[in-house]
Amino acid sequence: MKKIILLSAFVLCCCISCVKSGSVIPNVGVNFEASTNDPKVAGLNTPGGYAIINGYGVAGLILYRRGDGSYAAYDRCSTVDPAKLCAVTVDPGGFTVTDPCSGGKWALSNGDPVKAPAVTSLKPYSIDVSNFEIFVSN
Repeated sequence: MKKIILLSAFVLCCCISCVKSGSVIPNVGVNFEASTNDPKVAGLNTPGGYAIINGYGVAGLILYRRGDGSYAAYDRCSTVDPAKLCAVTVDPGGFTVTDPCSGGKWALSNGDPVKAPAVTSLKPYSIDVSNFEIFVSN
């Protein structure tokens, strides 16, 4: 019985601490569409390329073309302290992004954190590229 009570207390403490420190990126509607010939997404024409799209999501979007030719889309809002609305910036080389407010870093290939204090992945969006059109949504 003591083990159950201790386990329950541990789980409760973990849940409370996650809620307290684990702010989340707000859900906002994203419906971005562009032609693959549009100059603002020209960076996606080559693997490893990226495009920054302002005016969508919480702090803008980062669209990224992986080395295998697939695509990824993330919100630029840092997950370290989302209430600050710090927009991550692409690092030289184009493989990682950095939060200018905290110094946290994420990989563009999958959005996972690669340098503390980042511990939560970037917020992903669905991206579809077909018939010379790019669609990003949630």
